[in-house]
Amino acid sequence: MRALTDWSRYFALAVVGAMLAGPASAAGFEKSEGKPATAGTPAITVIELFTSQGCASCPMADALLKTLAERPNVVALTFPVDYWDYLGWKDTLASPKFSARQRAYSKARGDGRVYTPQVVVNGLKHALGSSEKDIDKAIAATTPYIDPMRVGVQVRSGKEHIVIDLEAARDPSKAAEATIWLALIRREIEVKIKRGENTGKVGVYHNVVREWMPVGVWNGSAATIKIAHHAVKQSGADGCAIILQHGDAGAIVGAALLREW
Repeated sequence: MRALTDWSRYFALAVVGAMLAGPASAAGFEKSEGKPATAGTPAITVIELFTSQGCASCPMADALLKTLAERPNVVALTFPVDYWDYLGWKDTLASPKFSARQRAYSKARGDGRVYTPQVVVNGLKHALGSSEKDIDKAIAATTPYIDPMRVGVQVRSGKEHIVIDLEAARDPSKAAEATIWLALIRREIEVKIKRGENTGKVGVYHNVVREWMPVGVWNGSAATIKIAHHAVKQSGADGCAIILQHGDAGAIVGAALLREW
């Protein structure tokens, strides 16, 4: 956990320094002119699984997450939480910020529901993480709400940078500001669990978020963000996702996945 925290501080300093230095620096934020989003903007579904190595009900959800991640136009991410650590096994992948994100969703919905395995779909609706049927219902319920607000997002790996491109809104004058989140991920991690409810099992986790942080704010105009490779590769991640979200725990209106550098 200390290594993750130390890297987070380094990356935050790199991004802040780049913003102050301008777009020619190693990582930074720059606006660019672009075409507005069109009716053909892909309908990307974002599925966030909140799970724990100390949760006996979670292995089925962890396996299902892999299946969901293989669907076209789906960005599926694993957020390991730390609030079950007291049960006898400290989750080796968990972060307090992931638990805080799950609680923020609960507060935004107003239902107080925080549990594992829990899935949040498109930032709006929760479902049991091991129930594909319930997750599909949540997708069907949230997609019509998201569709009018969708923003095209692309992420690619250049020679020296990770490059994020965001389309302009269909009507920039009516666009709500959105946070641009960067999730650094490991595509697969195996963990031997030695204590707790899953003693003796090997947990297999997919698209595991290793770092989660904002890298900019989208205001309705087309924009490009460049992040230096050296800033992200120190995390041990082998891919990343970009999430465009209203606030910290609101509707997710755009997303993209880079499976490898």
